[in-house]
Amino acid sequence: SWRFVFYFTSFFSGLALLYDKPWFWDHTVCWLKFPQQPLPPALGWFYLLELSFYCSLVATLPFDVKRKDFKEQIIHHIATITLIFVSYCANIIRFGMIVMLVHDASDYILELAKMLHYLKWHRVCEVVFIVFAVVFITSRLVIFPLTVYYYFVTKLELFPISCLINAFLVILQLLHIFWSYLIIQMVFSVILRGPKRQDARSDTEESDGSEAEDLAKNK
Repeated sequence: SWRFVFYFTSFFSGLALLYDKPWFWDHTVCWLKFPQQPLPPALGWFYLLELSFYCSLVATLPFDVKRKDFKEQIIHHIATITLIFVSYCANIIRFGMIVMLVHDASDYILELAKMLHYLKWHRVCEVVFIVFAVVFITSRLVIFPLTVYYYFVTKLELFPISCLINAFLVILQLLHIFWSYLIIQMVFSVILRGPKRQDARSDTEESDGSEAEDLAKNK
C-alpha cells in the first residue's frame, strides 16, 4: 500500500528530524522568540510533503470506497489542509510538526493492518489492529489534548490566526473521539468473535463501515 509507505516514512522521518530538538521534548520552548523563529529547510520540505499528500487524498476521495465515516473523512482532510497551510503562513512550524507527528504515529499501523487483512493473515492482522487501537487512543486522546493542545492554548497569545487554528484543532479532537468510539467497538468485536471469520470485502465494493470496522468485520 502506497499509503503505508507514506505514513511510515513520514512518521519516522519526522521523528528523526525532531528527536534532537529541545522544543520536541519541552513544548513550552515551541513559543520562544515566536514568531521570529527560523525555518530549517528540512521542516519546510516536510510541511510541503504533508500538504501535498492530504491534497491528493481530497482529490481521490470521490474514487475511494464510500464508508459510513466518509463525511468525517472529508472534514478531517479539509481541517488538516487548513491547519498545515495556516500554521505554515503564521510560522507556527514547531507546533505544527509536533501535531503532524502525533497524528502520523498510528496511521501507518492501520495501513499495515489493512494489508495483512487483504493478504488474509487474520491472526497477525488482529494483533496489529489492537496495537493500532492502543496507539491511536493514546496519541489522540491522551498525548494530543493533554500535552500538545494544552501548551497551545496556555502558552500562545490569542490573535485571529491562533483562534482559527484552535477551532480546527477542536474539530480534529471531536473526530478523534468519534473514531476512538468506533475503534473500541471493533476491538471488542475482534476479541469476542474469536475464530469466527469470513472472506475479506473487495476493494471496489461499497462499505457501510469505517476502515477500522471493515477490518474487524472481515476477520
